[in-house]
Amino acid sequence: MTYCVAMRLESGLLFASDSRTNAGVDHIATFRKMNVFEQAGERQLVLLNSGNLATTQSVISLLSTRTTHDGPHLLNVPTLYHAAELVGQTVREVMQRDSGGQTLQQGVDFGAAFLLGGQIRGEAPRLFHIYPQGNFIEATSDTPYFQIGEAKYGKPIIDRVVRYDTPLAQAAKCTLISFDSTIRSNLSVGLPIDMLLYRSDSFARSAIQRIGADDPYFSAVCRGWGEGLREVFSRLPDADWFDAV
Repeated sequence: MTYCVAMRLESGLLFASDSRTNAGVDHIATFRKMNVFEQAGERQLVLLNSGNLATTQSVISLLSTRTTHDGPHLLNVPTLYHAAELVGQTVREVMQRDSGGQTLQQGVDFGAAFLLGGQIRGEAPRLFHIYPQGNFIEATSDTPYFQIGEAKYGKPIIDRVVRYDTPLAQAAKCTLISFDSTIRSNLSVGLPIDMLLYRSDSFARSAIQRIGADDPYFSAVCRGWGEGLREVFSRLPDADWFDAV
């Protein structure tokens, strides 16, 4: 399992992913789930993935290899919409090759989901959620973020805090808290976290921030969040009907 979050906000884009792909009492595997395709001054595309590791690695490998070939690829398509189409087509291609187009076969889930976001010069930043079937939807100002993987533990926190006009720094802080809550509740999601922030129209080379258990800011935010929750909870009144018990 995994947990990935991507946001399209007024000031830019945020991407974050954990790095655990398998969990058990005697085996934990770590793989990066964030890949960047960029051309300085022209385009910045970020791809997050969750699901079957063989499927996601094949999709990423094909997308990367084809950037040096003729034909449409992530470094020459004219819009982010066309990029999302290309990723969806590649997902279907891998699924057809490896599982006959079936997500579930002989008890093995071959499915994989992707979040694709970024900016190509000439259009505003965009963000897409690409499903295992290869179809996709786009983020809007009313729905500015997507999650894939183990989303349920971190979703309530983001829902309460993040809006389209939320500054990137606050969105990053909220995202780290959502990861902390998810990691505490689910063994299949784990550190380190990869995070990338992109400011609209910057086209600067991407710098992925890797956040581990010893990161002082992550530790301070998680500790402050936990202490704050306990403090607020202690101030909440007990129900009147408890007096009758």
